[in-house]
Amino acid sequence: MHNRLFISLISICLLFTMGLSCGKNETPKGATESLSKTVGASLLTQTHVFYQDLADAMRETAVKNGLNLRIQYAEFDPRKQNDQIEMFILQRVDALIISPTDSSGIGPLIKEAMNKKIPVFTVDITAKDADVVCHIASDNYQGGYMLGKFLADKLEGKGKIAIIDHPTVTSVQERVKGFEDAIKEYPGIEVVQKVPGDGQRDKAMRATQDLIASRPDLDAIFGINDDSALGALAGVESAGLQNRIKIVGFDATPEACNAILEGKCLIADIAQYPREIGKSAIETVSDYFKAKEIPKVRQIPVKLITRETLLQERSNQNAKS
Repeated sequence: MHNRLFISLISICLLFTMGLSCGKNETPKGATESLSKTVGASLLTQTHVFYQDLADAMRETAVKNGLNLRIQYAEFDPRKQNDQIEMFILQRVDALIISPTDSSGIGPLIKEAMNKKIPVFTVDITAKDADVVCHIASDNYQGGYMLGKFLADKLEGKGKIAIIDHPTVTSVQERVKGFEDAIKEYPGIEVVQKVPGDGQRDKAMRATQDLIASRPDLDAIFGINDDSALGALAGVESAGLQNRIKIVGFDATPEACNAILEGKCLIADIAQYPREIGKSAIETVSDYFKAKEIPKVRQIPVKLITRETLLQERSNQNAKS
């Protein structure tokens, strides 16, 4: 009996020790300051270029600020993210950075962390019904509005538009609201359908193929990120409608910019600055540790990208070289 109890206690201790080490230390070697604070981060995915750049900037800035950064990726899975955050809470990290997979569902865990004196910061995607120290993100509403105005001009004020959506994500909700507010200024244009693509290229392609089958009168598609826009592009090209349907996207990844430069039916995009978001997120956490005043929101401006702006940028680069 005593032996079994002893073995059980040893097992629990081993599991706890393993749990403490499962959040991978993402701070590269070479930090000149002591790593006195540990920051846990649960990011949406590592499959998108946007989050790869954001995470890289977080790592670099953590080194400069002497922070021990542990990054994990939820890969769009709310359960996985919940497990990651619960483990970070168990590890008693000094701060949490989260890009929620489910803006509505993440609230209770954020409250739990804050109640345990672990400050929480969100990046890119906000959390609903949860108070965080600061939210750091692109101005998504501005980006959506700019796209809507540009597309309406290209449609000459008339047409039918569909949106490849991801409605559980607040940053997407902000983009869509900005886009729809711009479109409302044009009575001859109608958003006829919103379909879920979950921000993933293969799902967006299938959603586009279904859209084209059900809406032969479709004139344009707004993909809420570049995987959605590139998935829509594949769907439109497979139907041979690239000369009729216009597409706009959001993120300005290299692949999307190349498609715009090549004159494909992806005609515009919004450039975000994920490295600036990642850098600002770590700097904000560092400022918090130094007891500096922190704003509730830090917004990073965005930029409209078209073939003309890309050609001008290339021309400027050639002139410098």
